[in-house]
Amino acid sequence: MTAAQGQRGRPVSEEEFDRFFTDFLHTAFRLETLQKYDMTYEEEHFRRFLQGKDLGPSSALDAWGHSLRQKVREGRKHSRVHVVVEPLTDYVRFECVWAYQPNVAAGEDIRILPVKEGEWPQGIPCLDYWLFDSHHLVLMRYTPEGAMLPPELVDDSEQIVAANVWRDRAMHMSIPFVEYAKRFDAAMRSQ
Repeated sequence: MTAAQGQRGRPVSEEEFDRFFTDFLHTAFRLETLQKYDMTYEEEHFRRFLQGKDLGPSSALDAWGHSLRQKVREGRKHSRVHVVVEPLTDYVRFECVWAYQPNVAAGEDIRILPVKEGEWPQGIPCLDYWLFDSHHLVLMRYTPEGAMLPPELVDDSEQIVAANVWRDRAMHMSIPFVEYAKRFDAAMRSQ
């Protein structure tokens, strides 16, 4: 078990968590490792995706895209790597179609690190986190079903250094989402 997986930080309020996204100066990085997230604001869109229907508009997704474009204009960078297990879960397929495609168009550098079922990339923890400006580490916690628990801010320097190493390793091992998506149809099903 790594230091960041075994230790915890202090809980972060929703207001404080939101400030990280507005106040970061240079970089915001996200490591995603779950194959399903249970986010209530996505439920209707996910249901429509599974039914093969138009996903419809999303004010939350539109606001996120606007924020991404603004930050890119200011010279700030958003990036993420999602470790995805193949074959893709329905949720990951949905996330790619509903969120990743428009977020990439808005300027986010989204990358995919694919692995086969039962495997995991060497040197990458099965841990979700945000890393702002390489020194603010916010661990993302979830229930076994994928519902978000309060995030936790970590101030331990060893854990922060480890998160930077994991970020660099994940970025190096992954491929751009646009390249990854070429292997699939419009609904992210294997061709």
